[in-house]
Parts: sequence; structure tokens; C-alpha cells
Amino acid sequence: MASPSEGGNRLRHLRPTGLLYSAYEKRLLNEIDRARLPRHVAVLADGNRRWARANAPGEDIVAGYRAGAAKLKEFATWCDDLGLQVVTLWVLSTDNLDRSEEEEVLPLLDIIVGLVRDLARHPGWAVQVVGALDLLPAATAEALDAAARSTAGRTGMHLNVAVSYGGRHELRDAFRSLLAEEAARGATLAELAETLEMDQIESHLYTAGQPDPDLIIRTSGEQRLSGFLMWQSAHSEFYFHEALWPDFRRVDFLRALRAFSQRERRFGR
Repeated sequence: MASPSEGGNRLRHLRPTGLLYSAYEKRLLNEIDRARLPRHVAVLADGNRRWARANAPGEDIVAGYRAGAAKLKEFATWCDDLGLQVVTLWVLSTDNLDRSEEEEVLPLLDIIVGLVRDLARHPGWAVQVVGALDLLPAATAEALDAAARSTAGRTGMHLNVAVSYGGRHELRDAFRSLLAEEAARGATLAELAETLEMDQIESHLYTAGQPDPDLIIRTSGEQRLSGFLMWQSAHSEFYFHEALWPDFRRVDFLRALRAFSQRERRFGR
């Protein structure tokens, strides 16, 4: 005889809403052209603060970040299940660091460190933290770096976690690195100005060596990129969704992939 908990689980599975949801997921999967899946998906996980205000009014705003981190782990699993190669998760911008109060930022940084450590525990995922980590407390930057280094050599899905990330900061850091490299080999600024090519700049981006994002998703109804992957997104497809990030569902993701697979990509031509 089934235990009460087993019986309850079976009843929940048999409810019409559960059956309909499962059937709809399968239909969406069948409608996605697997040959046209993106290699690289990036997501602006927006709406955690608004979710907290609406769903946890008696709790600190950090409750929204915890719910958002849990959804990010789910999202990474969805991507891996579909065989995607590269995923970028933007979890904290440089603007967030400037605008937020310290009593909000410090707990958020703890949540982000926990998130990166949890992602790094997956045996197949290679985790890379991208961003201006010098703007973070030293202990936070060291913890993030240690978690990412623990995944070195893995050949499964590559996960970029954008922490203290800003598109302008990335370009600044890329040019600083490029100039330092050229100076070390004895090149003058005049020589560099004469010979500089785009692939030289690309080789100094945080995501050097990775394919550019094919699809960028932003939640919470905002329809802007806010400087996210400014260089890399030149030919990306964008998908904006109304859901606050913790409410973003697998069917919402599958709809985004279906829309992407049905678009004719022109790459600026």
C-alpha cells in the first residue's frame, strides 16, 4: 500500500492542471527545431526585488534573491537537459553595486557565492565568473574564484556567471589588457592605432574564445539590455518576457527557444 505522502504525490500528478502542463511541455519540445537550438543562451534574471515585495511582504528583500538563485539553478539544468553549450547568467551588475545599500548588497553577495558553489558542484559543468571582481570585497572575489577554479578541465556545459558585470567595464578591461599586452611586446600607441583589428579586442573580453550569445532573454517586462554583453550581442536575438525571474517557468523557456528556432537570422546582412 502506498504511503500517504506517495498517494498525495500521485494525486497531484494526476490533477488536470499537471497533466495539461506536462502535455504542453511535450508539445513545445516537439515544435522546437533541435537543429536550430542556440549554442549560447544568456539571461538577464530581472525582477527578484519586485517578486519579494509581491510574494514575501513580511520578509527582507533578500528573499527575492534567494528565490532567484534557486531559479537560476533550475534554469541551468533546463539548458543542460537540452544540450546547450554555453549559458551566461547575469546576477549582479556594477550599477547594482552603486545603487544598492550595503545592508542589501552583503547578503546578496553571500547568496551569489552560494549559487556559484552549488553550480560548481555539478560534475559536468565548467563555471566561469565574469565581471569586475576588483569591485567586490576581497573575500567574496576569492570565494568566487576558488569555486570556478574547482571546475577547471570539465568539458560539459560552460556556465558564465556575470557578477559585478557591466558592459562598459568589460570593454574598459579589454582595452586595458590589450594595451598592456602590446606595450609588453614593445608596440607603440601609433603602431597599435594603425594595426588594431576586432579579433584582437575580442580576445581580451571576459568571454574570449566563446561563441557570442545567439539568444538573450530578459524577464520582468523590461525591454532593454542595460549594457549586457555589449560587444557580444551585435547579432543576438532578443526575447523579452513579462514574468518576474523567480516565476519564470520551463514552458516559458521552451517558448523562447521555439521563437528563436523559427526566426530567420541575418547576422546584419
